Amino acid sequence: MGSVAEPLDVLPVRLAIGLMSGTSLDGIDAALIETDGERHVRTIAFRSEPYSAQARRQLQETTALAWSYERPRRSPEIVAASEMLTRRHLLVVRQLLASAGVTIEAIDVIGFHGQTVAHRPERGWTWQIGDGDAMAAALGVPVVADLRQADVAAGGQGAPLLPVYHRALLAGTTLPAAVLNLGGVANITYVDVDGEMVAFDTGPASSLVDDWMAAETGQSYDAGGALAATGAVHSDVLTQMLDNPWFDQRPPKSLDRADFTMAPARGLAPADGAATLTAFTAATVELALRHLPARPTRLIVAGGGRHNATMMAMLADACAMPVVPIETLGANGDATEAEGFAYMAVRSLAGLPISFPGTTGVPAPLTGGRLSKP
Repeated sequence: MGSVAEPLDVLPVRLAIGLMSGTSLDGIDAALIETDGERHVRTIAFRSEPYSAQARRQLQETTALAWSYERPRRSPEIVAASEMLTRRHLLVVRQLLASAGVTIEAIDVIGFHGQTVAHRPERGWTWQIGDGDAMAAALGVPVVADLRQADVAAGGQGAPLLPVYHRALLAGTTLPAAVLNLGGVANITYVDVDGEMVAFDTGPASSLVDDWMAAETGQSYDAGGALAATGAVHSDVLTQMLDNPWFDQRPPKSLDRADFTMAPARGLAPADGAATLTAFTAATVELALRHLPARPTRLIVAGGGRHNATMMAMLADACAMPVVPIETLGANGDATEAEGFAYMAVRSLAGLPISFPGTTGVPAPLTGGRLSKP
């Protein structure tokens, strides 16, 4: 995929699976790639399986419970949710392999992100549930999990972690360039001409709109941004939401899904609330651009939010630049996060860094992940 920052000896090429369950709680993404964790990336297969309504509720309740704790702990509810999550991930791995026609014996490593139930780097911890040891035992494959913990323990934000994979995807393109990932929370990766990265969370992406849709319409998301497209943006509500010192804080910085709320939009008509919360996402990205070393000429967008035509149009308007899906690079924007955790698992095996001073604020480039052997 072209060169990146670290000059490395020849590394072994491995088959890796990456697993991602994001803060939007919409389902599990699984990707199969071939990579050396540095220059070579070949995508092979991708599968996404939605959560059932019952599983989503359980994860929502678990997240609310975890947020109430002062520190992570294994309460019965947390253990039950972790076991459910691991079982569902195992099923998706087997479905991915069957659809790709690849045997489990061919897989070298699995990168298992788990489900973030609370992210509190200011308190020195981040919490992803899911049992890497159980997965390794069930599949007979090494599993790299807990990919954020080492970074937070060293003083980093533990997020975002995708920049090192974004950099690989940008190899061969004109630099500097920026990738915007729109999941539940949005994050941006800026890659300079020398391969140095600046990355940070920008604010909510789809999370507030999803919460609004669930509360006001009973739907889990605003498909295509259709409802927001019929609504009016309430500038007074938008101004109130943007009046937050977090946006002036210099990166690196990261967010938990619960750090922002849709409460200021309460009382608006459903379409107006959807429009205003979508405009909020766009405005926060424009504010984030002011923290970059240079203004990119375009935004390359990955994640589910790129399917929201209203959000993409509002981003282009707010940022005054072209906003294009990551497919323009030949990538699959739905698979990017899962592929990234496969890529990072291979880097972890090789002892290569997955977080950097410019991406998480960690003092020095740092590898991460806990290896579970079968």
